Amino acid sequence: MNGTPDVAFLNPGRLWLLLGVALVAVGYVLMQRRRSRYAVRFTNLRLLDKVAPSRPAWRRHVPAALFIAMLALLVVGFARPTDEVRVPKERATVMIAVDVSASMLATDVPPDRLRAAKEAARDFADQLPRHFNVGLVAFAGNATVVVPPSPDRDVFKAGVDRLSETTAGLGGTAIGEAITTSLDAIRSIDAQADKDPPPARIVLLSDGANTSGRDPDEAAAESDTAGIPVDTISFGTTAGEIARRGGVAMSVPVDGETLRGVAEKTNGSYHEADSKEELRAVYADIGTSVGYVNERADVSARFIGLALILAMVTALASMFWFSRIP
Repeated sequence: MNGTPDVAFLNPGRLWLLLGVALVAVGYVLMQRRRSRYAVRFTNLRLLDKVAPSRPAWRRHVPAALFIAMLALLVVGFARPTDEVRVPKERATVMIAVDVSASMLATDVPPDRLRAAKEAARDFADQLPRHFNVGLVAFAGNATVVVPPSPDRDVFKAGVDRLSETTAGLGGTAIGEAITTSLDAIRSIDAQADKDPPPARIVLLSDGANTSGRDPDEAAAESDTAGIPVDTISFGTTAGEIARRGGVAMSVPVDGETLRGVAEKTNGSYHEADSKEELRAVYADIGTSVGYVNERADVSARFIGLALILAMVTALASMFWFSRIP
């Protein structure tokens, strides 16, 4: 959608019927003028009051105006107008990769980065159309598929609940491995995935730079070749700290440069979030562009529905003011 009107009709010739609607409108105006001239011929004021009783002039025109508008809408609907609509893609697949390294236990985002990320991931999955496949990858020093892509949201949420700093191994942040593992999961979604890959996207959340495993640039290049964008989220603040043995605090500031580079190389989007609320907003923003395609579709039902509403309003107005249905 480019925001500019792009009206098209499957049967534009039917719009000629609008001339008939215009004739009805003209005929109504002429009848009203004739009625006014007929009324002023009477000199008997009592009889004139009965023929043309005093009432707000606009009321008697409202049902007619609504009726004519209803006819116009029905004609437009009959011509079968089309518009661009967002349609969920078939077999659409979203892999959510979540950093579960020790730095994700920092409490700069309460209750901590990991638990906040888990809550937001659950909400994000619920926002997607029910038939979308959603999978989950956890990564730290390496990466593993926690939930293969599936439309089953209960299975996905159960996998999210199992995420912890031990899910993918301690030590390091393997962003490149997370991308590669997500790509492998997408390629194995069904028997036709190798020859006919599903429309897919990877959403990767982390708080730091890559420190182990495959080079993120290589993984990003592979994802770009496959036509799968990687949306990245840098989650946390510069004030993040975790407690080490002996109670000594270790600074773990967020570092999003690697994530930014991955998003740029794969035509994905890069986001920063330093609170649970911001993270939910980021997921909502990503959700508006995941797995949809703009298609031109018949939207005649919109006009027919409006016409039906006008018909009911016309009937109610006529009954209320004139005790009859036009």
